Amino acid sequence: MRRVIFQNINHTLCRFTLAALLLALPGLSYSQQTDDQTEQLLKGVDSDERVEIRLPDPEKQLPLDDLRKFTEVFSRIKDAYVEEVSDQRLLESAIKGMLSDLDPHSTYLAPDEYEQLEESTTGEFGGLGIEVGMEDGFVKVIAPIDDTPAQRAGVQAGDLIIKLGDQPVKGMSLQDAVEVMRGKPGTTLTLTIMREGESAPIEIDVERAIITVRSIKSRLIENGYGYVRITQFQAQTGDDFTRAVKELENKNQGALDGLIIDLRNNPGGVLQAAVEVSDALLDQGLIVYTEGRIQSSRLRFTANPGDVTGGTPIVVLINAGSASASEIVAGALQDQERAVVMGTQSFGKGSVQTVIPLDETHAIKMTTARYFTPDGRSIQAKGITPDIEVKPARLTELDSQPFFTEADLSGHLEGEDENTSQPLNPSSAKNKASNTSPIDRDYQLKSALNLLKGISIVNRQSSTGKTVTKGSDD
Repeated sequence: MRRVIFQNINHTLCRFTLAALLLALPGLSYSQQTDDQTEQLLKGVDSDERVEIRLPDPEKQLPLDDLRKFTEVFSRIKDAYVEEVSDQRLLESAIKGMLSDLDPHSTYLAPDEYEQLEESTTGEFGGLGIEVGMEDGFVKVIAPIDDTPAQRAGVQAGDLIIKLGDQPVKGMSLQDAVEVMRGKPGTTLTLTIMREGESAPIEIDVERAIITVRSIKSRLIENGYGYVRITQFQAQTGDDFTRAVKELENKNQGALDGLIIDLRNNPGGVLQAAVEVSDALLDQGLIVYTEGRIQSSRLRFTANPGDVTGGTPIVVLINAGSASASEIVAGALQDQERAVVMGTQSFGKGSVQTVIPLDETHAIKMTTARYFTPDGRSIQAKGITPDIEVKPARLTELDSQPFFTEADLSGHLEGEDENTSQPLNPSSAKNKASNTSPIDRDYQLKSALNLLKGISIVNRQSSTGKTVTKGSDD
């Protein structure tokens, strides 16, 4: 601690010197002192008391050498850059660089980006329909949004975009790339993509459109079994999810035997929406908690009593495109043993971004905390490991000659309704294969349905007291 003692020399001069000192000392700001503190200091000077000023720890002060370096670079750019650059542009660029160098999700939001962020939480915006991030200087597709131009054109989660039209992506900031991808509806942008398993870049033409994202889609995939697809988490997703489950039960004319929640290629969204969806399926217990350096970033969310499904068995589908809020839901239901998580490893975005307004049109989006599942697992750069790994696959029914059965044996005993049964022949098998339903083309979804059917059979046998017996070979 350094002491500054003012003796009775000249009150006016002394007051002026103290004020100037408070303004000039590193880490101290005269304007930052409260009125009471300032008045107390000045009264001490007037009454000939010794005034002590505690200087901040030098190690915690702004590095003066680095600040001088910054001003030197600023000056050199102003004087020697090939084109004249305004102070405002240089300072905004400095702010962008300061944030973007921290992590891929922290950024400076100019008016356009700020407006786009608000649009994305409400579910309508203009563009291609993909959720993107940065990886090794390229734009990485986290997930294409359902029913958008990008998905229909064949863009896939995990694709690396190396060119937007004729512009190389290398060297662009994420915001710059997003600005290029957004544009007038009806115009076309060619994406040059590197994809795992492909030996050469792929070019995909995507026509821009007004993207209206439906957060929830639902249907009965079979009698008794419901399917809810959450495309991304928006402000109203929690209410929409509860409504969708109730509608499925009404269509089924009773409680469901099983429910599939599809979070594949869901890039995340609003934290509160993820909490609400998890809460709708849990009676109690922790859903998620966050840890950060400041008190406001340390949050805990717990479930309220009441399971909207009444305990229906649940399978949650995830893949590498499931990120952030999707991982919160999957992690909560997995740790609370409320659902079986099936699919492949999720994306691993376990950080919390807080939007901090600077004024009415500018803000910063900054990473302030990390997510943790109820069991204390960090999602960041790890993701959620499914309970049952099921990779995407294409299944084709094998053509085969019909087998001989009891009905083909001469003189066999006639069975009930034998005349009404129709043997399967190769041509009918081919016709069936050519008219497969969407669920038959989705191996992961079909696996989830089969698991729920197995759980339902076991539950029915348990409730009736029956036991499962194994067959024996004679």
